[in-house]
Amino acid sequence: MTERRRVLIGVLAVLLILTVLSGGLVTGALIADYDNLGTLARVVSLIDRHYLEPAAAPEMVNGAIKGVVDALGDPYSVYMPPKMYKELREQVQGSFGGIGILVGQNEEHLTVVKPIKGTPAYEEGLKAGDVIFKIDGKDTKEMDMDTAVNLMRGPVGSEVSLTIYRQSDKKMHDFTIVREIIKVPTVEGEIIPDTRVAYIAIMQFTSNTASELQKVLSDLGVTYSNKSGLDGIILDLRGNPGGELESAVRVADLFIPGGPIVFITYRSENEEVYEADNQYINLPLVVLVDGNSASASEIVAGAIKDTESGTLIGTKTFGKGVVQSLYELQNNAGLKLTTGKYLTPQRKDINKKGIEPDIKVEQPEEGEKDVQLEKAIEIIKEKAS
Repeated sequence: MTERRRVLIGVLAVLLILTVLSGGLVTGALIADYDNLGTLARVVSLIDRHYLEPAAAPEMVNGAIKGVVDALGDPYSVYMPPKMYKELREQVQGSFGGIGILVGQNEEHLTVVKPIKGTPAYEEGLKAGDVIFKIDGKDTKEMDMDTAVNLMRGPVGSEVSLTIYRQSDKKMHDFTIVREIIKVPTVEGEIIPDTRVAYIAIMQFTSNTASELQKVLSDLGVTYSNKSGLDGIILDLRGNPGGELESAVRVADLFIPGGPIVFITYRSENEEVYEADNQYINLPLVVLVDGNSASASEIVAGAIKDTESGTLIGTKTFGKGVVQSLYELQNNAGLKLTTGKYLTPQRKDINKKGIEPDIKVEQPEEGEKDVQLEKAIEIIKEKAS
């Protein structure tokens, strides 16, 4: 057998493995890159024949698939082995094991967006703004969010150690936290004391969020016909890292008149448009946003701003205007892949740009006074008068 034929057979074998694992088809562009595929096949063959220790084929294939996805240079596209994919699905469904924090990503490290009240992280004293430097001794510099979240999860009763940098005292802190089953409440609400203003905070967008929001609205007496006697609603999306597209659309539909909520554009598919049904809560509305309001929360904020259904207060949002799709692969692995870009009702592309608030209000790093919330209450009262 000639070397060329051996390489060709190796190339076809690797392509077949990748095709079967992905449940899809190998594109013509990939097949045309013969030299690189030949190199890949030869590396696999050399490892199989000459590596000092017996090589595990599943691990090599997993590594190859991960490398293909990593080569995209897209922080939002991730290959997930079975355990990681299972945990992501549990998170989207609103229940998972872990320590109870919402995390965001800055330039190099992850940050704590919010510890969930009543969870181990909250009880141990983690605070919003804490920068996570290490998880169980592993440096998080340039670590993708899914990997970090996976490291913080584990069997109930087991421990995870975090090293964080706290902005307020400019010091490093070590925490050892015992994992528990985390039930994630995504919506909280109350009538602000001494006012007629409903305050509603959405922490993230899961499959349960829209129904949770409708229950909170009902509990607060908010109706479409506005017989509650309220002056208005403050919708707090600060620190909300996003979540499900469909959930964001259902939430936005409650607050804006009929028309586009969001446009989704694709490379090779027709554009999609999600529209509101014109049955909405017609009360004065203020939306609180900040640099950690991302993705699905920006869909809601962008729809409200573009339709002039409410006033945005705070600071510029994160700027994640791309949409990921989840694909289940063989052996219960998964692929989260960036497949589309969303545009606001006025067709604004906010990816890597963010959404500027109508009224910019910086929140002081120290102190318990919430100046953004105070400004929101002031605006609601002005609109109601």
